[in-house]
Amino acid sequence: MIKIIASDLDGTLLHHGEQTLNEELFPLIRKLKEKGVLFVAASGRQYPNLRRLFAPVADDIAYICENGALMVYKGQILHKSIMDKETGRKLIRDIISRRDCEALVSGENTSYIQPKQDSYRRLLADTVKNNVMIVEDLEKIPEDYIKISVFNQFGITLELEEALKNTFQDILEPAVSGLAWMDFVSKGTNKGTALSILKEKLQVSKNETVVFGDNYNDIECLMEARYSYVMENARDEIKKYGNFTCKNVEKIMEDILLDFSETIS
Repeated sequence: MIKIIASDLDGTLLHHGEQTLNEELFPLIRKLKEKGVLFVAASGRQYPNLRRLFAPVADDIAYICENGALMVYKGQILHKSIMDKETGRKLIRDIISRRDCEALVSGENTSYIQPKQDSYRRLLADTVKNNVMIVEDLEKIPEDYIKISVFNQFGITLELEEALKNTFQDILEPAVSGLAWMDFVSKGTNKGTALSILKEKLQVSKNETVVFGDNYNDIECLMEARYSYVMENARDEIKKYGNFTCKNVEKIMEDILLDFSETIS
């Protein structure tokens, strides 16, 4: 019997740059909760942003935020991964030095930016609707680094990805999380690690877990589930980590809910 359903957001529940969820999702989450199934939002997004997106069911779900660097369940932080400050500062300097690249430093509830262009601030504050603070120096923010991201409005090219990986992959965990974003968290941190912690706490097995994803930062999370779904429009190299493909997450959730009803009858 399914006990956990975890889903990525961008590219999975949210398509083509959408910033609001399908209203049909919320009653599904409530009905599944009544059957003992916990929904988990598993995203590279920050915690306050996810709570706003899931506002109608915000207290009914669990959150894997910042690509697994922060996990919150029933209002309590179950897991938090902190990046080494000197390593983080080195990455920040590297990102800022690159033309067309913007840096984002994630704290527990705030995205810190030192924008080169105001369009970048508007993207995060007005479109994505993060909690955003502009600072003069990202190396001196008033809290720990839990994730550092590079944004390039023209896309994360293979050249940029390889350059950053060659410098930092031995000391940080890199993941491309969208066409324009690449994220870094502390070594060994990912959505799958966070999900495994939650599963252990709730005594949920791999066979009782469903995961939906579409990108590199979902791979470890997909591997935590017997029922791992990769979106049909994902890259072929991601699809090999899923046992199934799907077009619509809500449809699969409806099918799971129907299975409960048929079992009872």
